[in-house]
Amino acid sequence: MSRVGVYLLLGVLWLLQWLPMPALVALGRGLGGLLYRVGRSRRRIGRRNLALCLPELPDAEREAVLREHFALLGRSLLERALLWWAPRARIENLIEVVGDVDLAERTFRESGRPTMWLCPHFLGLDVAGASVLLFQKQPVASIYQSQSNAVVDEAMRKGRIRWGNATIFPRSDSVKPLLRAIKPGHVFFNLPDMDFGARDAAFVPFFGVPAATLLAPSRMANMLNMVVQPVIAELLPGGRGYRVHFLPPLDGFPTDNAEADALHMNQFIEAQIRQRLPQYLWVHKRFKTRPNGAPGLY
Repeated sequence: MSRVGVYLLLGVLWLLQWLPMPALVALGRGLGGLLYRVGRSRRRIGRRNLALCLPELPDAEREAVLREHFALLGRSLLERALLWWAPRARIENLIEVVGDVDLAERTFRESGRPTMWLCPHFLGLDVAGASVLLFQKQPVASIYQSQSNAVVDEAMRKGRIRWGNATIFPRSDSVKPLLRAIKPGHVFFNLPDMDFGARDAAFVPFFGVPAATLLAPSRMANMLNMVVQPVIAELLPGGRGYRVHFLPPLDGFPTDNAEADALHMNQFIEAQIRQRLPQYLWVHKRFKTRPNGAPGLY
């Protein structure tokens, strides 16, 4: 897309922030329905992931999950208009926070221990990112995947950090700046559940399928004596907005066995997915990297 086209697209997205929430939800779900029909490749990936992870479900039930997933995916794309540009008061009114949102600040104040927020790829991930800046006091650090289009990359970066003391580092950078930010108190907003290849990963089961799973969450938590608190955001029906769960810290995580910790993390994520099946990012190639000699799954 040309630079002018990107600016026009972002302009349309900016205008959408003024819609009432029910109208924006309906428009987003309509977009998702269109994406389901025309997005052959992503539809195929989602269908394959659901078949691998949920073979016990009938085909028709899995397809219903996939259709709802695309409807919510459309929502999540258009509702970034709110998260990136809408007034603070409006966003705060749309987000219901449950759980111990002050854990990171309290833990660092009382013991000097930093916190890692474990934030799997649910469709409300950007809502979780906004909530940690809006509703708690600690500075935040995270890693993000740079976008190939510089205009989109800049809009995404600014939108994600506009509410508070936050620093985000491109994934291509060295980890050293991130570690320097965490040690004096930044909370690490960590997205641990994508396939980044076999390097620094172990093949551990995810819904019973060997998946390249990062060992870095365990190793970093061990090295920095971190508390690991999951944060899960969900999209609520209609115009009700969002609910963000600040869950209790993972019990017994980390240990001295990074591979066992990776399995523990995957099992936790599985349990969360089963509570809200359509809201997980099923259109990502989670099983792209295979063990040596294993056939490809896509």
